[in-house]
Amino acid sequence: MYVLTAAQMREVDRRTVELGIPDAVLMENAGHRVVELLAGKFAPLSAQRIVVLCGKGNNGGDGVVVARQLFTRFRPASLDVVLADTAPANLATLDACGFHGISRQIAPSMRAATIVVDALLGTGLTGPPREPYASLIAEINHGFPAATVVAVDMPSGLASDAAVTAWDHVRARYTVTFTAPKPGQLLESGDAACGELVVAPIGSPAALCVSGTRLTEPADFTALLAPRPRGGHKGTFGHVLVIGGAPGKTGAAAMTGMAALRAGAGLVTVASSEDALSEIGAHAPELMTEELPEYGHFRDLAAGKTVFAVGPGMGVHRHRSEFLRRMLADHDQPAVIDADALNNLGGVELPRDRRLILTPHPGEMARLIEKPAAEIQADRMTIAREFAVSRGVLLVLKGFRTLVAFPGGELWINPTGGPALATAGSGDILTGLIAGLVAQYPGDWRMAAVAAVWLHGYAGDRAGAALGDKSVIATDLLRFLPEAFAAARG
Repeated sequence: MYVLTAAQMREVDRRTVELGIPDAVLMENAGHRVVELLAGKFAPLSAQRIVVLCGKGNNGGDGVVVARQLFTRFRPASLDVVLADTAPANLATLDACGFHGISRQIAPSMRAATIVVDALLGTGLTGPPREPYASLIAEINHGFPAATVVAVDMPSGLASDAAVTAWDHVRARYTVTFTAPKPGQLLESGDAACGELVVAPIGSPAALCVSGTRLTEPADFTALLAPRPRGGHKGTFGHVLVIGGAPGKTGAAAMTGMAALRAGAGLVTVASSEDALSEIGAHAPELMTEELPEYGHFRDLAAGKTVFAVGPGMGVHRHRSEFLRRMLADHDQPAVIDADALNNLGGVELPRDRRLILTPHPGEMARLIEKPAAEIQADRMTIAREFAVSRGVLLVLKGFRTLVAFPGGELWINPTGGPALATAGSGDILTGLIAGLVAQYPGDWRMAAVAAVWLHGYAGDRAGAALGDKSVIATDLLRFLPEAFAAARG
């Protein structure tokens, strides 16, 4: 599913009209999609008390269509339309059908509404709403104590293209957006503001609705979920080499190795210091272990491995930086760079045109690009995309709505995952899942990373639902990974 900015959405609408589908048809379809949601969630609508707040322009026109269809088809117990500005499109049709409940302000009797439809402001907002919109947004949020808020296309006041909206905006229970999701609806501020987001087609041809940003869906990585060949064996499905697990941090490397196995890798070897090997083996007997040699002997260890997973529990040391530099320069296997390996990258030039996957959280990203973490959070999409393109790597920028940025500029927003993942070791599990899928599909390593992020988040969601977000620990994710695979296949 493609994600469109406000400017891209305007261009889609313009080209749709040029192709012969009038604005009036798009508006009618938009209103109908909102009414479909209302009829499905709040039946019988004849028992509801509904207030529709309309701004000017297309968003207000959509609200007028909603009001007209409610009036002519469902006859709610009460229906009021409040106009915030100059008359929106389609207003004459309300009078023509015999509706006379139009007001310029919210009357006391409207406070008992059971449903408030927010059609004040759409996707074009770039700064704080002016009056009377600012006051009406506050009224929607606080002035209807018994009402469920349904937003038309965009909760009013929410910035459609930004990760964070710094000013007040509507907080809806449901949002019906049209044609494609918008970036601001999916990231930090928007996810909470939109409530349940429904993406509804209104007639624009799919060929027009294309961008460089996508919302990940299982259908995108279906090829990675095909049944295994019956004649396959452990050598068929790749060999992961995990490098890390210094004393005191052996659990990180063990979790990465076990996640790679759970993802389907045929073989996993964990290379670490001699002192740590017995601990790693005790964590997981399914893992093979090797002492991590001086670099001069690393070539023998790397031989026959399909993918490297470097960093979990590695520790930070200047000798590790030199090890990473030589490893990346001398070997062409795909490599997942995480945790302490990211912190060891200072001064290491990343080779371009190499299958490198970096998986920083915001703090690690801040160190990589020497910017404050807050600045990264405020513009995650731009920063992730620019880093991936400029460095020629695939970047997995972890956090709420983890981003996967390809070296060619394409960016994927992951919809799964939540607070259950906020636990030590969940990033080590993700590194292992990515490595395990890349081991099986080295020729499709980019989509393997996209798939791993989706599966990781879904397993976290299921673990949180079963155990409670506070009680989930990283290894619980492995218990729910089979459910994630099953859901993706379904």
